[in-house]
Amino acid sequence: MNNNKPIIIWLLTGCFLIAAMVVIGGITRLTGSGLSITQWKLVTGTLPPLNEIQWMREFDEYKLTPQFQKINSHFELTDFKNIYWWEYFHRLVGRSIGLVFLIPFLYFLIRKKLERSLIPKLVIVFFLGGLQGFIGWYMVSSGLVDNPFVAHYRLALHLVTAFITFGYTLWIALSLMTKEELNTPAFVRNFSWIILFAILLQLIYGAFVAGTKAGYIYNTFPKMGSTFIPSEMGTLQPAWLNLFENTITLQFIHRNIAYLLTLMVIVLWIYSLRNKLHPVLQSAVQLMMLIVMFQVVLGIITILNLHLNPVFLGSLHQFGALMVFTVGVYLVSLGRKVQR
Repeated sequence: MNNNKPIIIWLLTGCFLIAAMVVIGGITRLTGSGLSITQWKLVTGTLPPLNEIQWMREFDEYKLTPQFQKINSHFELTDFKNIYWWEYFHRLVGRSIGLVFLIPFLYFLIRKKLERSLIPKLVIVFFLGGLQGFIGWYMVSSGLVDNPFVAHYRLALHLVTAFITFGYTLWIALSLMTKEELNTPAFVRNFSWIILFAILLQLIYGAFVAGTKAGYIYNTFPKMGSTFIPSEMGTLQPAWLNLFENTITLQFIHRNIAYLLTLMVIVLWIYSLRNKLHPVLQSAVQLMMLIVMFQVVLGIITILNLHLNPVFLGSLHQFGALMVFTVGVYLVSLGRKVQR
């Protein structure tokens, strides 16, 4: 029997909540709710407005923001409440994650249930969680001054930090679950890491596309408009700026990383078929293949129908990205050296 079972359940519960936080964060962004709460109050912000006076106070503060003045000036209090609740729920889940990690950690620590080598790893999880909270407010603050939208660089940083926190927590849980060496071939071990880094790069450009609304420019497939390589891709000066701020280039890169990532997964899958791998490892490669193909199809559906239902399709696509990343972390973890 695995003596670490309670710790594993605790860590996986944290992973589930972080995943929920990512999905809710996507919905919050897509509904334009992220800038509805204009202050960060760690303790007092736990409670929402409880009466009409408090609601009007929150609404008056929102009226000072660029989002209200430039986009939502037609909003009444009812409209404001609709976007407020998504951001409030997003922050509430974030606070809940902190408690879910802290209280069991103190319990396990006091009861001496944690291996000494595990404690520094858990401290890093707490650091990443705190950093994520800070980056979240750093992101929101970029949309409260002149721009009615958050900076896409900060959005990407916020999203990737969430994924890294999720992945690192999952990695720790997986290391406690498995004590068996799978004799993973060097090619699979190294190529799995390359795939995981490609997934992270794709996440960054996915955030760039989302933050700049580049996904709305070309809603055709496989071409972007009438061509595969749009002529507007290099219009910014200096030229390197196109890689980060040209919305057409951002969508082009996001599409092509998807093609490259799919090709790499296919190569790994073919290798797994031609070589006798451990059944667990073989199943992980097959799962990666299925999830990536699902995400590719979902991405195509999203780009073709984004104008029809951006909240549902965008959120589902982001959830698909999380699933791809999860399997990527799992696959990489199978190649690690097991400590005995």
